[in-house]
Amino acid sequence: MKIGFIGMGNMAQAMAAGFIYSGIIDGQDVYAYAPTKSKLEANASKIGFVAAPSANALVKSVDTVIIACKPYQIEDVLKDIKDTIKGKVLVSVAAGWVFDNFDAILQGSARIQCVMPNTPAMVGEGVLLFEQKNSLSEEELRSVKELFNCLGMVETIPTELMGIGGAVAGCGPAFMDMVMEAYADAGVKYGLPRALAYKLISQTMLGSAKLQMDSGSHPAVLKDEVCSPKGTTIRGVAALEEKGLRHACISSIDAIMESKSKK
Repeated sequence: MKIGFIGMGNMAQAMAAGFIYSGIIDGQDVYAYAPTKSKLEANASKIGFVAAPSANALVKSVDTVIIACKPYQIEDVLKDIKDTIKGKVLVSVAAGWVFDNFDAILQGSARIQCVMPNTPAMVGEGVLLFEQKNSLSEEELRSVKELFNCLGMVETIPTELMGIGGAVAGCGPAFMDMVMEAYADAGVKYGLPRALAYKLISQTMLGSAKLQMDSGSHPAVLKDEVCSPKGTTIRGVAALEEKGLRHACISSIDAIMESKSKK
């Protein structure tokens, strides 16, 4: 497989690096195009991909094109490559775009798969949401999923759930970061050095998540196992309930979904 990125921002850089460093694909088979030539060439030297001189030159060189530019740029990009992309695979990682948006413009000239990644893909621990509706062959879909597996967990969901899936998994890292920052601040308040506070809470969050995933236990069960009668943890849990932690978490997703419905 030869793949090409149109757009080389932070997510595309992380994906390209993940693909190459995992050994699943050789750097000479990974191409990228972005309008700022100097930055593109610097990234090509750092990560090990091939810098393409134009979007059309890239498409001609690869089997699979990954659209990784800003959503507002996509229509212009598709108009530019509409002829050269005929018969090839197009994978989009652009927020807010689903199969029907692309097919309306390309009208069946390319085989399409939309994927919603999140930033932990940068360290191989991402969530990669594959839209169930696609036009790839079974073999092409298997190959693309195998490629993305090196970036984290691949899940296939219906089109109607891409919005909420993106809200939870795509926006979620920012919320987790806020929780880590808040608990680190609490640690600093009571004497922990800042670097150590971040280290402790980050590992605690990572370990708690892994424990839940590996055990399959309900989070409430795991919480109960830490809370002893009249203990310190249950007092902290009660304080979080009093301050409305659950309501705040749900409200953050409500705000995202309400903003999407107004667009």
